[in-house]
Amino acid sequence: MRYLLLYSRGWSPTDLAPLFQSSQIETREIHHVPELVDDVRPTVFVLAPADRAFFPVDVLRSFVDAGGAIVALGREDEGDVPENLPSELLAGFVREPFGSRQLLVSVRAGFREAAARNETARARAEAALRSKEIGELTRIGVALGTERDLKILLDQILTQARQITQSDAGSLYLVETSETGAKRLRFRLAETFSKPEAPFVESTIRADRTSLAGYAATTGEALVIDDAYFLPPDVEYTINRSFDERYGYRTKSMLVIPMKDHKEQIIGVLQLINRKRDFDAVLATPEDVERQVVPYSKRTVELVTALAGQAAVAIENSRLYEDIERLFEGFVNAAVLAIEQRDPTTFGHSGRVAGYTVSLAEVVDRAGDGPYRNIRFTREQLRELKYAGLLHDFGKVGVREQVLVKAKKLYPPDLNLVKQRYGFIRRTAERDYWRKRAEFLYEHGKKGYDGFIARLDEAHKKELDKIGRFLEVVLRANEPSLLPEGSFEELQEWAQQIYDDYEGTTQPFLTGDEVRYLTIRKGSLDERERLEIESHVTHTYKFLMQIPWTRELRDVPLIAYGHHEKLDGRGYPRKIAAEAIPIQTRMMTISDIFDALTAQDRPYKRAVPTTRALDILTKEVQDGQLDSELFRLFVEGKVFEPSGLGG
Repeated sequence: MRYLLLYSRGWSPTDLAPLFQSSQIETREIHHVPELVDDVRPTVFVLAPADRAFFPVDVLRSFVDAGGAIVALGREDEGDVPENLPSELLAGFVREPFGSRQLLVSVRAGFREAAARNETARARAEAALRSKEIGELTRIGVALGTERDLKILLDQILTQARQITQSDAGSLYLVETSETGAKRLRFRLAETFSKPEAPFVESTIRADRTSLAGYAATTGEALVIDDAYFLPPDVEYTINRSFDERYGYRTKSMLVIPMKDHKEQIIGVLQLINRKRDFDAVLATPEDVERQVVPYSKRTVELVTALAGQAAVAIENSRLYEDIERLFEGFVNAAVLAIEQRDPTTFGHSGRVAGYTVSLAEVVDRAGDGPYRNIRFTREQLRELKYAGLLHDFGKVGVREQVLVKAKKLYPPDLNLVKQRYGFIRRTAERDYWRKRAEFLYEHGKKGYDGFIARLDEAHKKELDKIGRFLEVVLRANEPSLLPEGSFEELQEWAQQIYDDYEGTTQPFLTGDEVRYLTIRKGSLDERERLEIESHVTHTYKFLMQIPWTRELRDVPLIAYGHHEKLDGRGYPRKIAAEAIPIQTRMMTISDIFDALTAQDRPYKRAVPTTRALDILTKEVQDGQLDSELFRLFVEGKVFEPSGLGG
């Protein structure tokens, strides 16, 4: 170890000639106040009495704090250390006249003290560095543990690995296993600071010992290479120089680390290239490489190994999360299929509503003005919205199928009963027609028969036309209307008509229940049936509340619960008003109504053209039932067009 002896100009080190017989000590005269210490060697400063004024106490204290030692020389008339020279800063104080031996002892004591301080400072610096490294690894671990997008996660892993090792370049491989058990390495990511223009092409290589990454993946061993162009002749692996040759790069030092999960299974390989003295330096020439690139130290190997372990667990967690997402996505799709199989005429409705709603959310996200200009939706919130849209009608599984698919106002068996009644009434009229003909012949013979038949035929035709009109009125009234319109006076008149059944009992043409159904003013459902259909929203909410949603998806039940609520409080099932309806639900309501209006023909309604559907929605906006700003964005963003559908 070399030592450094500093001295002020009022003293010469010739008094310590025996100390300088060794070449381990360098001497240097100090002429001014600035830095007393310029390196980490054990350093002693000999301060002459005449030079004290040039070295203030705060400068001397900084020197000692930095690890140096001070030996002060005193004048003959100074009996003790002067007050303006604090004794705690001194390793020795020697008064004139002093002998070489006395001074030599003090200087040697100063060197020992400086060496001890240096070692303490070095240990503290090392501890601080280790603490910083541990803190950095902890920070990186937390960051990796919270990222679920695999692409972003891989980018973070490689970037962090390059930063903590000051590597110019790096690449990342993931292990893939085929159905037959064969393993390959997929080249998933590459970064080159000095060659940012170099394109990345994803590919696969064999997971064997012939490549650096393959060797690490196969053996589980880390590779530390000082110069990749000069590998030992007996190794199994080689370096692929194609990148270097194509882009004029020079790969030198390399660190190849297998990434092992908590089960010690290798899931990938992290490859770092060209550790630099200065992380921001660009390796543009071979001279830059020679000047900047250094080997990977034992400590960097330890750090990257720790990081690789964290990365492997994070990757496995990300893959597990993706598997869970796929599993849940499959469950959601199966649930939607179950709904649509009960009512095939609504096939695709849930998916379209989800698509419209997500697309509208994306339009809101981009809005630069209006009351929602500051609203932003994260990727998780869009997924939450998508699931709410897909599952918003799941509660229909709790509604009776005959009500769910009711196409007309009368159920088919009830309409058949009316038709049979019509047939019986018509047949009765025909029976009476033939009976009257027979009775005339029996009573009057052929006399006057022709005139009678003419009058009877005319009356019979009028009666059949009248009876036929009854069926026409019933069939027309049985058709549901989209809006409350039309009148039922003629139907009510027919309800007052009577006939005799086959037992001779007087019966009305239409029963009270039949009249009640046929006079439904909107749609095909009466009040009881409508309430049963409306109950699907509550069934949906109760069903969705049974699912243990993640934190990001916890509002799915609430969003779906309100898709039939209206801003004026006239919706269902809770009849809540605007302030209680979240924006996600308001968007879904618009999407749901639009799709219900424009969807393909259904037994109970015709598809409405887009322009007509928008007119109907406009009327609901004017009535205060729908959010006017969201509807404006729905229209201006052309969310309803096929190209506007979201995922």
